[in-house]
Amino acid sequence: MQTETSTRDRIVVAAARLLQRQGYVGTGIKQIATESQATLGSIYHFFPGGKEAVAVAAIRYSDQEFAALLREALDGEDDPAEAVLSCTRQLAAGLRESGWIDGCPVTAAALETLGADSEIQQACADALNGWERLVRDKLLRCGFPAGEARELATTVISAVEGAEVTAQVNRSEEPLLAAGRQLARLVRSYGIGAPRAAVDGARPPHA
Repeated sequence: MQTETSTRDRIVVAAARLLQRQGYVGTGIKQIATESQATLGSIYHFFPGGKEAVAVAAIRYSDQEFAALLREALDGEDDPAEAVLSCTRQLAAGLRESGWIDGCPVTAAALETLGADSEIQQACADALNGWERLVRDKLLRCGFPAGEARELATTVISAVEGAEVTAQVNRSEEPLLAAGRQLARLVRSYGIGAPRAAVDGARPPHA
């Protein structure tokens, strides 16, 4: 059972990396098999739906991977503006270290399957909505009103995703760093700082 599990994991991780670098259209099932050191039979055993099913699993894996990075950045700073800035810095550093090839597989897959009512689109939507919730919850803990927290979270994730693509195209960290600085300035403009619980022990408000 352990061998089956590790084989499936290798397939998912390999597919996630290929989607980052080549997108959904540019990634073939045979290449996924080669990169994961798995047979085509193994892939269809774990994913009877073929390439689309593998891509959905890969997107969900990447969703969790980015959510962990985002959660760490948000929890690592009491000040929400600094937390957003920290996230963009980490993304910029990771993109530079990858040679500008490891972008966001969620964005790539979403753009390539626009207009299709598919599991891939749903997985992408779930990922983006989940990241927005993480930012929104941080802002709520800091005392932002629910409406502002929701709209700011949408703005943060939308700006970061766009800046990441621009950084890749230009092979430069600056688009992400600039987005981080401006987003931090926007968050600070509300005049709300550290989480309430950290300040006075109050329970965070609910959305």
